[in-house]
Amino acid sequence: MDSDASVSDAAALAVSSKVQEKLTRLGINNEMDLALHLPIRYEDETHVFPIAHAPHGMVVQIEGVIVHNEIVAKPRRQLVCRIEDCSGSLCMRLLNFYGSQVKAYAVGKRVRLLGEIRQGFFGAEMVHPKCRIVKEHEPLATAMTPVYAVTAGLPQKTLARLIHQILRHPKQPGLFDETLPDGIICRYRLPGFKDSVFTLHHPPPDTQINLLQSRKHPAWQRVKFDELLAQQLSMRLHYRQRRSRTAPQLDQKHDHGLRIRFLAQMDFSLTMAQEKVIAEICRDLTSKYPMQRLLQGDVGSGKTIVAAIAALQAIENGYQAAIMAPTEILAEQHFQKLSAWFRPLGIQVGWLSSGQKKKDRQSALAAIESGTAMLAVGTHALFQEQVSFYQLGLAIIDEQHRFGVHQRLALRMKGMQQHAGIFPHQLMMSATPIPRTLSMSYFADLDVSIIDELPPGRSPVITKLVADNRRSEVVARIQQACRQGKQVYWVCPLIEESETLQLQTAVETCETLCRIFTDLNVGLVHGRLTAQEKTNMMTLFKQGDIQLLVATTVIEVGVDVPNASLMVIENAERMGLSQLHQLRGRVGRGADASVCILLYQQPLSSIARERLKIIFEHTDGFEIARQDLRLRGPGEFLGARQSGVPMLRFADLDQDGALLTDAQSVADEMLNDYPDLAQRHIRRWLGDKTEYLRV
Repeated sequence: MDSDASVSDAAALAVSSKVQEKLTRLGINNEMDLALHLPIRYEDETHVFPIAHAPHGMVVQIEGVIVHNEIVAKPRRQLVCRIEDCSGSLCMRLLNFYGSQVKAYAVGKRVRLLGEIRQGFFGAEMVHPKCRIVKEHEPLATAMTPVYAVTAGLPQKTLARLIHQILRHPKQPGLFDETLPDGIICRYRLPGFKDSVFTLHHPPPDTQINLLQSRKHPAWQRVKFDELLAQQLSMRLHYRQRRSRTAPQLDQKHDHGLRIRFLAQMDFSLTMAQEKVIAEICRDLTSKYPMQRLLQGDVGSGKTIVAAIAALQAIENGYQAAIMAPTEILAEQHFQKLSAWFRPLGIQVGWLSSGQKKKDRQSALAAIESGTAMLAVGTHALFQEQVSFYQLGLAIIDEQHRFGVHQRLALRMKGMQQHAGIFPHQLMMSATPIPRTLSMSYFADLDVSIIDELPPGRSPVITKLVADNRRSEVVARIQQACRQGKQVYWVCPLIEESETLQLQTAVETCETLCRIFTDLNVGLVHGRLTAQEKTNMMTLFKQGDIQLLVATTVIEVGVDVPNASLMVIENAERMGLSQLHQLRGRVGRGADASVCILLYQQPLSSIARERLKIIFEHTDGFEIARQDLRLRGPGEFLGARQSGVPMLRFADLDQDGALLTDAQSVADEMLNDYPDLAQRHIRRWLGDKTEYLRV
């Protein structure tokens, strides 16, 4: 690594240990961290408006003399000062104030106020503005005033002073040197890095503040491009590193014996989309480097059968496969389905979960270790210390975003214990479609396969929005469905009382519905039940012995009951888009038309109203995911895997898709033609946080 490798050490900040502790809370450990601690907004103190002509409804600066000062007791205790200039006057109200402020803001003092003017009880007023006592003709600021994110004990003035020192007199040589070649800067018409950073910290008076606040100023564009490029460079490096490792070459047998026998059992044909992704996955399994592929598919698109065929390719080559799921219900369903599929092929499927009896667990461990069970299915129990595989060649992780980085690594390491230096292939699956920009950004080091087609015969799900005061209509709808021999889900978000949220609980709802539907068998399943209790309840529901199942969101993924054609989701306004879409996918799995009723309580917040509108209007998972990214940001999709992965600080994937595309195209060019600059660029932006390796 070049000289920039030691940036963290060489550019340690010359501050006291107490100040450094507070800076560390903000993620600031060296000079570059400080320089890149960019303003969250700006205040325009470069000019003063006459009071009478200052626009209302926006932050402005006015200057005047205090002509009246009093403490008002009603409607609440507050300090009220009247400020006057040659054009007019307004009131300053301080709802929380100190005795020293009463003295400081005495009659006759000249002050500058920065705040929003609005019409109030006392006429034109500013409530809790930024207030400074000034002298007549005191010079105005010559640049926009930056406002930084701070922490307790570290005021704006201190942070601004430290940043100013670094900008003017950095101790680290070449701190602001370019890390992009001239050709790329010219091609994309980017301003210089140093100029951009200086402009963002100290924008000149003629800078359009709306461009700064919206982060569309060229200086912001350069910073966001550099951040996205650092992420892309890191991803591409890890992608290349993975291809230097060794994996078992799981050749496709010429006769495809197991696959042909497997598909012959099915009463349906694969879709074109399934065929396409199977070809991509099976081709990867034949390579000598570890597959790292993400299989995306909307709810009900048939990912499990794709995973089964990939597992068969490993088994045909004498290697084991493992499928790990995040919940007992989903893992057990995989086990039941795969056992039924694989038993006629003479393949034993092992089952591991934390809720197993000791005898069953010991038996499963022995079968997995000896290779008697060539496919292992389970929850987190699969990567526990006592689990030892005979020869793991393929690890399949369902709903991958629910597992942390270390959990996925632990499963992979199981495949390396007896074969040092040989990495098992890894297939990750997600029923939460990942928007294109998120896939390009956080999943750029993965190969991605997409099932973009639903199997034929799947009926569309009709979504209805129903206010809570029309609950009686929902009850009648349930009665009608059950009389027709159909089954119903009633989903509640909480198990027990919450005074904060005041949501209906699953237990209470179950008791209420039992009193209403005396002729129906009503079941209850939630996360506090034991694994065996959940399994028993789901089995009864699947067999049709239970007509109405009250459940929490434990049924969000994987549950497959074709006869269930109606779902009611309680307090739908409290749930996220992806969760609503996942839950809705539990119905419509048979040939009959299905309905999902979203019960909501009024009044709705603006964000809740928008979410319900989106889920009502859209059934395509990718469009819903795109809207979810816009509303909630990337954390919803990254889930547990974001642990240890630096989130983007400045770039916005919804707004900066074009910059991301440019950064992606530049990354390989930098690594191939300017490797030293690429390393310096990564170091500048990520420091020691460069571990983006997908595990």
